[in-house]
Amino acid sequence: MDKEIDARGLACPAPVLQTKEAVDKDAPAIVRVLVDNEAARQNVTRFLESQKYGVSFEQVGADFHVIGRHEGKPAGSECAAPEIFQNDRKKIMVMVASDSVGHGDAELGSKLMVSFLKTLKEMGEDLWRLVFLNNGVKLTIEGSDMLPSLNELEEAGISILVCGTCLTHFNLLDKKQVGETTNMLDIVTSMQLADKVINI
Repeated sequence: MDKEIDARGLACPAPVLQTKEAVDKDAPAIVRVLVDNEAARQNVTRFLESQKYGVSFEQVGADFHVIGRHEGKPAGSECAAPEIFQNDRKKIMVMVASDSVGHGDAELGSKLMVSFLKTLKEMGEDLWRLVFLNNGVKLTIEGSDMLPSLNELEEAGISILVCGTCLTHFNLLDKKQVGETTNMLDIVTSMQLADKVINI
């Protein structure tokens, strides 16, 4: 059975939620999702891939037609790819909603953020995921002083998610240099899976 979803004009995470509902309910062999922005295209693509769909897309005018063809057993209902944790390893998620630490002096706050991100690796294997949203997404774009530290963390296996709605709001989607573009469903699911969430 094939399924077509018109998610144009819908705010994040509605396109992914509608796609998830269709996959969970109908398990279509082919699902076509129409979206009208790049962030939604990336989010729907990543979700379908997590559910064992081969994904392609074509751009028609301002719209994207995302086509998923089922290739195997679904990975489950979670948006984020499942992780395996051994021993007593904790899953610490750090949510960064600002481009500086604290309130008051902006220059000091920026310096503190550089220091904070450089020091995060001291958490060791317990550090699981970084999520950037609101003004925090500006730390992930070209020209950011934080990129060396974030690239080092990503290369060490730390998952980095960057809010697609936030990038789009600031017109920065094409300037993101690190992490995966994400949506609110991924963020909420990550909070649920984490043993501890630290908000900055």
